[in-house]
Amino acid sequence: MGLTAELRQGFFRTMALSRAFDDAMIALYWEGKLPIFQFGAGPLPGELHCSNGAEPVGAGICAALGPEDMITADHRPHHVAVARGVDLDRMAAELLGKKPGLSHGKGGHMHIYDPAVNFASSGIIAEGMAVAAGMALARRLQKRPGVALAFIGEGAANQGAFHEVLNMVGLWKLPVITVVQDNEWGVSTAKSESTAIERNADRASAYGLAGEWVGTNDPDDIYEAAVRAVARARAGEGGTILEVKTARLAGHFMGDQQAYIPEQMKQVDPIPLYREKLIREGVLTADAADAIEAEAKARMAKAIEFAKAAPYPEPAEAFDHVFASTSGDHRTGEAA
Repeated sequence: MGLTAELRQGFFRTMALSRAFDDAMIALYWEGKLPIFQFGAGPLPGELHCSNGAEPVGAGICAALGPEDMITADHRPHHVAVARGVDLDRMAAELLGKKPGLSHGKGGHMHIYDPAVNFASSGIIAEGMAVAAGMALARRLQKRPGVALAFIGEGAANQGAFHEVLNMVGLWKLPVITVVQDNEWGVSTAKSESTAIERNADRASAYGLAGEWVGTNDPDDIYEAAVRAVARARAGEGGTILEVKTARLAGHFMGDQQAYIPEQMKQVDPIPLYREKLIREGVLTADAADAIEAEAKARMAKAIEFAKAAPYPEPAEAFDHVFASTSGDHRTGEAA
């Protein structure tokens, strides 16, 4: 499938919705936490890692996937979750710790899980890589279709799990795509100070994998690279390290002042750039772009309304859904 106008409009729609999700959550996060920052206060206590700047990665890659494909993401998962079609109402409720949340309010924003769209995330760095490889191997043994994708940050490429898992992916030619989202910073450490190689995609040859670098934060380029990686995986040609140069606009977490980032290294917001590109090329009008952004904000307003009105879990339910049921539905943990 080529880069049709409809597809590119979809990229913009997904990016706008992802930004609206994060903006709504940021507003909620700061409720009750000021004037003196109180980490545990407000309707959304604890940490919040937002995807502002990385929206093109989720939009471009998820558009290249089918419903049978599987995704693991990291501690900054919102852009991928939105692009994959995770239920927005239930995801918003999950972040607020509410009972109708995707994991009954017990997972929070770093542990989003929606089996309806084959999506999961984890706050442990590089933890999703082995899970993705395991899912790909399971599908092969079951003779079922499906490519597995592990979304990680560039800092995770220095973890042992990265190298151990990719060795197995290469050895067994598993259909696994490792998406390295290079935003230049691992918390407050610059990539140049932590990584011995300029491009992690170049590490692919060490494991018999394909490696591809996308040096733009543009969903058009990201999508085309993803299509190639998915095609290789489906054809039995093995895995790919797909590294994308992206951005982190909101700091490592909410409350991060980013004082460690020099002014000349401030990153660029990709959404207005892509909006201008589509208008310039006649794919969108300014009015149509405005309407898409307004629609995204309205959709998120409904999700926030749902999440705020939802009840919290009862204390007696603290140990429910911790272990899989042996007599009921293993997908829900409910008794038969």
